[in-house]
Amino acid sequence: MKQTTPVSRSGRFAGGPAADVAEFTESISFDRRLWRQDIAGSMAHATMLRQAGLLTQRELRAILRGLDAIGREIKAGKFTWQSELEDVHMNIEAALTRRVPAGAKLHTGRSRNDQVALDMRLWLRDQLVELLGETRLLQRALVQLGEREQGVIIPGYTHMQRAQPVYLAHHLLAYVEMLARDSQRLQECLARVNVCPLGSGALAGSTLPLNRELVADLLGFVDARGCPQVTQNSMDAVSDRDFAVEFCSSAALLGVHLSRLAEDLVLWSSTEFNFIRIADAYTTGSSLMPQKKNPDVAELIRGKSGRMIGNLVALLTLLKGLPMTYNRDLQEDKERLFDSADTVRATVRLCAAMLDHTQVNRESCRAAASDPALLATDLADYLVRKGLPFRQAHHAVGALVALAERLGKPLDQLSLAELRSVEGKFAADALRVFDLGQAMARRELTGAPGTREVGKQLARWKKLTA
Repeated sequence: MKQTTPVSRSGRFAGGPAADVAEFTESISFDRRLWRQDIAGSMAHATMLRQAGLLTQRELRAILRGLDAIGREIKAGKFTWQSELEDVHMNIEAALTRRVPAGAKLHTGRSRNDQVALDMRLWLRDQLVELLGETRLLQRALVQLGEREQGVIIPGYTHMQRAQPVYLAHHLLAYVEMLARDSQRLQECLARVNVCPLGSGALAGSTLPLNRELVADLLGFVDARGCPQVTQNSMDAVSDRDFAVEFCSSAALLGVHLSRLAEDLVLWSSTEFNFIRIADAYTTGSSLMPQKKNPDVAELIRGKSGRMIGNLVALLTLLKGLPMTYNRDLQEDKERLFDSADTVRATVRLCAAMLDHTQVNRESCRAAASDPALLATDLADYLVRKGLPFRQAHHAVGALVALAERLGKPLDQLSLAELRSVEGKFAADALRVFDLGQAMARRELTGAPGTREVGKQLARWKKLTA
């Protein structure tokens, strides 16, 4: 028989909620995606109840079979979700109880407060593992592109003005480093997610002989030594959403890093730069202008960061004024968390695929990197080696740049006499500074864009991302 009154409403109430209230308060439309975690948690809880003597072995077997059958129905799309049962927990429990009388005992010693906290931690744990793997694949895509184009030099920019020459691979490896920090934050988030709240009840635990550590062990909430990890304060356990905020924060920062990378790709693919060509499959045309090839995927990657930042702000705002312990406001956490996880994972995957289908226009890069003004700082360093204080050397080269502009010459085409007219320490070897290959070889410091150092970093990251 179909149940029309939410099973969560106790004998305290004479009737069910008004139709508009039921519609306003339901969460099954979005929290049904927690079904795998809810069933896994219920199976572990039932196993523990049997150990505590609160279920018989026959009842446990029946409950486990019933939950397994429900899980298979949901996976096959054959399960009927009932909005009047409010959420994923009540839908599954009600379906189980209709089939298995002992299902009425499953809620012994637990509340939906600790149940949803458990489901969310289990769900987010899975998402973190997947996202860490996807982030590693994005790093690999960046490394592989840098390795394919290891000899390509481009201008490095500050203030969007040409500054100094760098290897394209060095530029790409900057994002690999950013993603490494993102991965560290996600790993730290995973460690804090991996703590079991079940057994905290509504807010004050239970007087029943529950074995929280057994449930934690069954669900994989263990540390590196295999010791079960359980929350230590029941009030904190049911109201804590720090793990969701922390994830959304890490996702937002990862999204910002991807947005910056996307901005570089948008610029580089423009006619003005023409450094790269993104494959047709990752671009679109114009509905009006037939010649256009728009980097829409990169632009959407750039745009998605705002969505992830918004989810983080929404969660922080949701939590900031809540008293202890559980409040219904917390129902609003799931859509923000789900959306951030879905968005960041899709963005990481699409970015990696786009990079795998991006070609470098080496001639355009070579032409841009051949600008002798990029080596003006190297010319100042030349004077420093001759004993001139850097501030004076900087001033002298600045004066040379101005002289070259007045004469309509590239900086590397000034004569020795013209160089010495500004600073007498210039000698015949000064113009060798403008040999780009030698200039890159001179950048030997750790972390610099020098030939040897970039090769070393590519090899290091190739190994780390293998």
